[in-house]
Amino acid sequence: MRDPVLTPERDDDRALLDADDTDAAGHDNQFVTFSVAGEMFAVPMGPVQEIIRMPEVARLPLAPAVLDGLANLRGRVLPIINLRRLFHCEHLAHDDATRAVVINLGQPLGFVVDRVASVLSVEPHEIEPATAIQSIVEADYLTGVIKRPRSDGGHDLLMTLDFARLVENHFASVKRLGTDDSRGTGEPDAFSGADADDGEDSDELRLVSFSVAGQEYGIDIADVQEIVQVPERITALPNVAHHVLGMISLRQRLLPLVSLRGLFSLPEEALSEHHRIVVVSLPGGGQVGLVTDAVKEVLGIPRNQADAMPSILAEDSRMQEFSSICRLEGGKRLVSIIATDRLLGLSDIRDALSATASQASTDQPGKTAMRQDSHDTDLDSTDDDTQAVIFRLGAEEFAVPIMSVQEIVRVPEVLTRVPKTPDFIEGVINLRGTVLPVIDQRTRLGLPAIERNDGQRIMVYLLGGTRTGFIVDSVAEVLRIPRQQIAPAPEMSQEQSRLIRHVAKLDGDQRLVMMLDPNHLLQGREMQAMNRAFDEADAPQGGSDFARAA
Repeated sequence: MRDPVLTPERDDDRALLDADDTDAAGHDNQFVTFSVAGEMFAVPMGPVQEIIRMPEVARLPLAPAVLDGLANLRGRVLPIINLRRLFHCEHLAHDDATRAVVINLGQPLGFVVDRVASVLSVEPHEIEPATAIQSIVEADYLTGVIKRPRSDGGHDLLMTLDFARLVENHFASVKRLGTDDSRGTGEPDAFSGADADDGEDSDELRLVSFSVAGQEYGIDIADVQEIVQVPERITALPNVAHHVLGMISLRQRLLPLVSLRGLFSLPEEALSEHHRIVVVSLPGGGQVGLVTDAVKEVLGIPRNQADAMPSILAEDSRMQEFSSICRLEGGKRLVSIIATDRLLGLSDIRDALSATASQASTDQPGKTAMRQDSHDTDLDSTDDDTQAVIFRLGAEEFAVPIMSVQEIVRVPEVLTRVPKTPDFIEGVINLRGTVLPVIDQRTRLGLPAIERNDGQRIMVYLLGGTRTGFIVDSVAEVLRIPRQQIAPAPEMSQEQSRLIRHVAKLDGDQRLVMMLDPNHLLQGREMQAMNRAFDEADAPQGGSDFARAA
């Protein structure tokens, strides 16, 4: 095997270090040396996996401040720890010399150093105790000092760091992690297949609403597979109706696209970045993409506000895809609900599905991508997929299970502050006659606050039987994430490990999305404080301010 050699000038940003068991004996006396804040350190080569240039990182909320964030290292989630911050040294901007030393401590961890110097062979007699050394590092974190003679008769001192103890003291939960993808806790979370709807009100419709030519429509959230942007290229299909725009490749499947403007005989308009494709599932396992002008929000509507289609309209064959109409805001806002199980009854939709299946058979002889056999269990692998709403806080992206989201609404101009409510509650809003407490998601995750803007949204969850809204910077999209693209999130703090248990690796592992468990957005004591405050505010003797807020 080759001897590993590292120099600061090496062009290979991912200098792999041989740490195989077969070669471990040759590394017993070898150390990687590096500098941090003007002092030189050393670490035994054995646990050093590689040395990389500083990668792009995604900030992990609720983690200790010494964690820069999470990076993607060839498909693996790599925590990046800043040694300057850990040693309470002055911040230094990263430059061309900055490196991350990747060390395996049960799982790979990257430690940011100012520069890597060399690899040294050190004899045992050159290592002395570190008890009397004064350094930026506490002596407890040092295993010894390497004294190397200089040509001028003096000595260079290289302090050998005990990375395992550093991690154990600053990231108490990291030591519980192994290389297995399983947490081993047996504790269910929103992304583990546990029922996200245990507390859902069965008397309520939950819809994804969207607009087409100024009119609002809705589809049952359970039928919505994902919501994506319209791609630049759409492949035309032969011998189909004019409103069948063609097909696209989505998640390695061919998806027919239907223009709702064309389906509803409305004027067509050029597709733009504002248009969205709502991917819906159809009976028998097929899928179709409905092209809308814009997706508006997720709605939770009492069933008694949904009226059956007027009989004169229901008898019209052109209206067969509509199941009911919802009356909102005192009847001023009407939402027509599309029944996806009726779409397959439209001959044009069937033709589009057949044409797409034929194209797939042509592209892959012997395979049929979209058969309408309801008994075909191999039609799609979506049983192992996770359907998630992606939202943003600053530059970071987060995901929650779509079925845990009760609604997504705009942030009103004014949030009403209710006396005696906990400080973490920004205020309340009136959501169709119900008082909804609203919390800033940035505050909850320890991120800096920003001014209110039009892009922000309130995501509504059912927490402990109480509907609670969280303000996010923006809602990006709805995605179906394959199970193989989901990895455990490193456990950097107890609170973080409860809330963020998984990370999704998207777009060829170039994009990290942190997956939140909404059940842990509030701690037990916070839920108790909120419920107690609202119970007191709603009491007859003290409910006047609360009633005005509603």
